[in-house]
Amino acid sequence: MLDVRESTAWAVRWVRRHRDPVLAQALRSTAAATIAYVIAVRLSPEAAPLTAPLTALLVVQVTLFATLKMSVRRVNAVVAGVLVAIGFSQLVGLTWWSLALVILVALAVGHVVRVHEFVVEVAISAMLVLGVTTHGSTAWARVVETLIGAIVGLAFNLFLAPPVWVEQAGASIENLARRLRQLMLRVGEEAADSTPFHEAAARLHEARRLDHEIAEVDEDLRQAEDSLRFNPRVREGLLHRVVLRTGLDTLEICTVVLRVLARTLTDLAKEREPEPLFPAETGAAVERLLSEMADAVVSFAVLVTTSASENAESAEERLSTELRQAAVTRDKLALLLLEEVRRDPRQWQLHGAVLTEVNRIIDEMDTEHRSRRLLEELDRHTREQRERLPRLTRLRDGVRRRRRRLRNRGTTGERSS
Repeated sequence: MLDVRESTAWAVRWVRRHRDPVLAQALRSTAAATIAYVIAVRLSPEAAPLTAPLTALLVVQVTLFATLKMSVRRVNAVVAGVLVAIGFSQLVGLTWWSLALVILVALAVGHVVRVHEFVVEVAISAMLVLGVTTHGSTAWARVVETLIGAIVGLAFNLFLAPPVWVEQAGASIENLARRLRQLMLRVGEEAADSTPFHEAAARLHEARRLDHEIAEVDEDLRQAEDSLRFNPRVREGLLHRVVLRTGLDTLEICTVVLRVLARTLTDLAKEREPEPLFPAETGAAVERLLSEMADAVVSFAVLVTTSASENAESAEERLSTELRQAAVTRDKLALLLLEEVRRDPRQWQLHGAVLTEVNRIIDEMDTEHRSRRLLEELDRHTREQRERLPRLTRLRDGVRRRRRRLRNRGTTGERSS
């Protein structure tokens, strides 16, 4: 029994390790470059057609969308560089001034044809072709090798579909929510005690460090969004992208507001030192409220990253319950803070800021607010797609109307029979 568990655990670790983006990128790029070289050896007149594996190495990405984008840009860059070199080879030879002029013109052409990060590749292709004597054959061989590498890289991802990195992005979002929860709990515990100024300042620095976490999660989310584009294994890719993106935006807003709350408590600790931040009852209410909000943050992350409908409904119910409880505690805290301000109005601005900031976090995670945000983002993406690709949109709408008419006819026929 123990051997079975150990072998199962080893298999799980192996699968997780081989789904790592860095390892997946290395394996896919190596295989594509090798295949491109084998094909180029037979088709290219060059003795060592290294342009083909080089192109495949640069073209193959973890996601299909990135591969398509890189393929088009790199092919455009190489073809543009070859054309520039052929044009110059008919007029001048290779000298220091002609080389400088070729590089300058090639870089300008690269910006004109919009190859983005492959602008330098235009100049490299132009220099390599201009530097040899047999311009025609070399130019043709370089174009052929580039096309081979690009086609192999694209076919590699078409026939071996790249992974969808939604799970990794979801795990990153949940980890961010847990970090946010831990910080909320520590801030709440310190608010209920006599907190020195330097400890409150330490929580403020910790809240600022969460910005780096958000940047890392954003990178994972961008990769997940690319993996959903043009992927034949994914349905409703736009909905998945919008759900994850709006969820991360909400957590980012909560992180910023929590940082402001930590700043407010730090200023309050500085003003009231060596006295406690709040009276005992008020401090206990702040701790309880932040604890409830911390649980709601994790439930919100689970709701955002859950794909199964049953689990999503459960997470939404749990989030709604936690937010309602947090709203009740917030109202109690508002009364306690009002009484505190009446007794001692010296820090009324800071007390009001605390209440404003917890209100903002609760409102950001509200399910109705999130539903409105999702609908707005979906409408915006649909509108932008219609404006960017009007012909494709009209074609797709026509196909949908045709399917709807056929479905209605079938339904009408069944009823009449």
